[in-house]
Amino acid sequence: MDEPGTIYFTGTAGAGKTTFVRAFADWMKSAGYETTVVNLDPGSESTALDPAVDVREWVQLADVQDEYGLGPNGAQVAAADMIALKVFDIKQAIDELKTDYVLVDTPGQVELFAFREASKAIVDALSGDRSQIAFLFDPALARSPSGFVSLLLLSATVEFRFRLPMLNVLTKTDVLTAEQLAELSRWSQDPAELYEAVTRESPTPDVQLATELFRAIESVGPLGGLLASSSKEGTGLEAFYQSAQRVFGGGEDLEPSHTPTPE
Repeated sequence: MDEPGTIYFTGTAGAGKTTFVRAFADWMKSAGYETTVVNLDPGSESTALDPAVDVREWVQLADVQDEYGLGPNGAQVAAADMIALKVFDIKQAIDELKTDYVLVDTPGQVELFAFREASKAIVDALSGDRSQIAFLFDPALARSPSGFVSLLLLSATVEFRFRLPMLNVLTKTDVLTAEQLAELSRWSQDPAELYEAVTRESPTPDVQLATELFRAIESVGPLGGLLASSSKEGTGLEAFYQSAQRVFGGGEDLEPSHTPTPE
């Protein structure tokens, strides 16, 4: 069996990472494929995920807070270092399950994933040659040109930190109108249209800053389309799988491990 494809899901708090991971795992199962869902958030209180491998078996945020007298943010930082020390135990638990994809739900605060050296060590230890990152765009922020640009820059920063293939995903599209969704799609594909929207939104004193930020985006190159999805409606999940397979298998489908079931 080939090494499984590993996808790390990250994005700003509220982008819908856990819900998307659960929805995609369910879609994969319905299509005849097996996934291992991994929770890397020691402070997660979600009951929606039901991970097969849960970092809370080794490190729990509440215990770190109590033992070291830390607040939630300080405890998350300390916990990340502790998880790095347990990463080979986590990897062994993942490897024993032998599935097609490994779906890794990262901590809700993107900075804990993107900017801690411990996170990079964890990704390096867990990832094989078949790994990528899905950066989820929250439509509440992405709907404004400045918010959209901010998310692009953050996505580019994550890519720069980890040097893995990236896929930008717009989540919760069921809260957008058709016109808003079409506009976001144009921004993700047409640099000129995004630039026009940014400069139109910005007051005159900020036009120069907007211009410089946009030039940085063009230089880094994160533009290139935004995959639209809705976990609630089940849309975009097959397209996400196809995008992942372009990285993992040159676009070829996986061989189903069980009979697909209707959704």
